[in-house]
Amino acid sequence: MMVIMKTVRVALFGLGVIGTGVAKILLNHADRISQATGQTIELARICDRDLKTERDVTLPGGIMTDSAESVIADPSISLAIELIGGIEPARTFVLQLLENGKDVITANKALLAQHGAELFDAARKHGRTIAFEASVCGGIPILNSLSTALQANTLQSINAIVNGTSNYILSQMENGKISYGDAVAQAQSLGYAEANPAMDVDGTDAVQKLTILAQLGFGVVVDWRDIPRIGIESVDALDFRYAKELGYRIKLLAVAVQSEQGLELHVSPTLVKINNPLARVRDAFNAVQIVGDSVGPVYFQGLGAGQLPTASAVVGDLIDTVLGRTAITFNSLNLWPSGRPALPVKSPLDFFGKSYLRLDVADRPGVMQEISGILGKHHISIASMIQHEPDQRNSSPHGNDAAVLFLTTHEIREGDLVQAIQQLEQSPVVVGPIVRMRVQN
Repeated sequence: MMVIMKTVRVALFGLGVIGTGVAKILLNHADRISQATGQTIELARICDRDLKTERDVTLPGGIMTDSAESVIADPSISLAIELIGGIEPARTFVLQLLENGKDVITANKALLAQHGAELFDAARKHGRTIAFEASVCGGIPILNSLSTALQANTLQSINAIVNGTSNYILSQMENGKISYGDAVAQAQSLGYAEANPAMDVDGTDAVQKLTILAQLGFGVVVDWRDIPRIGIESVDALDFRYAKELGYRIKLLAVAVQSEQGLELHVSPTLVKINNPLARVRDAFNAVQIVGDSVGPVYFQGLGAGQLPTASAVVGDLIDTVLGRTAITFNSLNLWPSGRPALPVKSPLDFFGKSYLRLDVADRPGVMQEISGILGKHHISIASMIQHEPDQRNSSPHGNDAAVLFLTTHEIREGDLVQAIQQLEQSPVVVGPIVRMRVQN
């Protein structure tokens, strides 16, 4: 007896790098997807403003359009994939798609971080779903794990490398012993970094992804702009040399830690102990380290970006949506619930932890005493302090009259460190801005 499969007509918004990857999978592996879903998945329409540029995919004739309105209003399409990126028109399109009875899949972390509550409220109002696995860590199934497999746990912490561009840049600075500027140029030449890499290197991308992880892992609504962040622009080759001497590597970490005082959230360059799995994550790879009260520590690693890894997560969401699994998870988790007040981020001044400082100081007697006195005044205990003999590898950019001083602290209160750094930078013995990073074992 011949079985006739139901056909699910899908629309794709955005035929950039990731959109092209999704189209490739849907068109080239249709049999595999039909077997997984028990239904025929038809890529019916692709909406993009650019209809002229050649893409690395062979498309059926008549599938492309630049009319978003006609696709949104098409009643034969039941599922839409939003891969436009940015806030507008993506936000407007998603709201209209939900209103027109279509389930939505998105990889847009900026959109979710800024308008998650509005979009999820609209989805619930119209009885639709939003799936978003590809919005964090590309092909790593971290969001699915948080929303299903780890639901029996109260999470204690999330420590993650979620931006492949910054991790690639830091890896090249360490391995190739090249400058920050040269590493950025190398990342751009390989397609890892945009012409303007600001959102990657200044921590914005990582903060937006941390917002989504915090929602899934801790059930909190946080404005991503309230999360403290420090980018990697001030990291220098000198920092890698000193970190290596102490047994650390430098990574841009997104951190969420739950304590009795509240949730601590931040993104910053961090010295990570070399025996920590996160320290061994190289190039454009991502990794997420989670600690749950029952499962203990668990670890995920994989390609966090790239055409096919990200497209794989998008198509995985499509399969889950068609099978009805997304609807079950969407309704049971009640993500970004309306009416819940935004949870204030724990004050950065009340964070506790170890820190690393690099100071350019005057090369004259009494400097150490001055610095130690200021730190002691603010209850900061020094764990280690090193000043190498000047040479080309560790000389100060401020000339022969300055030296570079490296130090680490014991666990201290953030507010005390902020005040100490402010006073140190006003002292005549410090001749340039102080570089500060967190230290994590």
